Amino acid sequence: MDQIRVTLPSGIELDVVDTGPRDAPVLIFLHGFPESHRTWRHQIAHLSDRYRCIAPDQRGYRGSSKPQDVASYTPDKLIGDIYQLADVLGVGNFTIVGHDWGGAIAWGVALTGQMSGRVKRAVIANAPHPVGFARLVWTNRHQRESSQYMRMFRDTANDALVREHGLGGILAKAFGDRLTGTDRMEPEERAKLTAEWANVDAAFAMLNWYRASPMYVPTMDEPYEIPADGGPPPLSPLTLPTLVIWALEDIALPPENLDGLDELVPNMELVKVPDSGHFVPWEAPDAVNAAMDAFLARTADAA
Repeated sequence: MDQIRVTLPSGIELDVVDTGPRDAPVLIFLHGFPESHRTWRHQIAHLSDRYRCIAPDQRGYRGSSKPQDVASYTPDKLIGDIYQLADVLGVGNFTIVGHDWGGAIAWGVALTGQMSGRVKRAVIANAPHPVGFARLVWTNRHQRESSQYMRMFRDTANDALVREHGLGGILAKAFGDRLTGTDRMEPEERAKLTAEWANVDAAFAMLNWYRASPMYVPTMDEPYEIPADGGPPPLSPLTLPTLVIWALEDIALPPENLDGLDELVPNMELVKVPDSGHFVPWEAPDAVNAAMDAFLARTADAA
């Protein structure tokens, strides 16, 4: 998949895959941490004969712009990148597809895009809804314990480790041998990915996604109740046709994230994927492809 270089009106430059028929419905794919557009390699290969597939390396990743200040990674800027990218590529309406942090941004793009009419559908893979996660991290011990790595990523006391060992150093400290799924990644993909983690500027840029997030993760000994001044963000329901794909063996995001999701996303279809960890687009590509095929065909009139 060849990439093009796209300069956004903000000045941010993104490396972007843009493949498939130009007159076909558009799918914009957003990858998560700590990967790249390659997260979606199986889906793009599978869908690009019928859809225009656009997949950026988001800001801070690979060859894309890597501003080093934390403020450059607030959610409004990351969401804005996607709309600016669509504008530059001449895309009006589109379906947003996201995994992990890309899924978090996809939730934001979908929630804003349903008001403007630009976003027609959403596909979210193992990325919690911002309201549901904000509740769960306060009330559920499993989720809180699973999220303590975020506190580590935000702690500047670990910066020396990152400067010396790149992103791999802090990943090893946070997860040890619990970072599952790499045994299901092609050796050449794994080699390229781990080599990219050695880029210190990229490492800090990726960590800045966590450092700029308004999401608070309590310590394990804070009360297990939602504080009066720290509750979920006030968001409207997402009414777009939405496919949620959830791998059930995710060590960072337990299935409790699905509880009550139908109230936040009333037009939702849920597909659970057993025997897959967090990186479901490439850990279980056949299941993800099948779920997307069925959903996109069934909701074609909405696009």
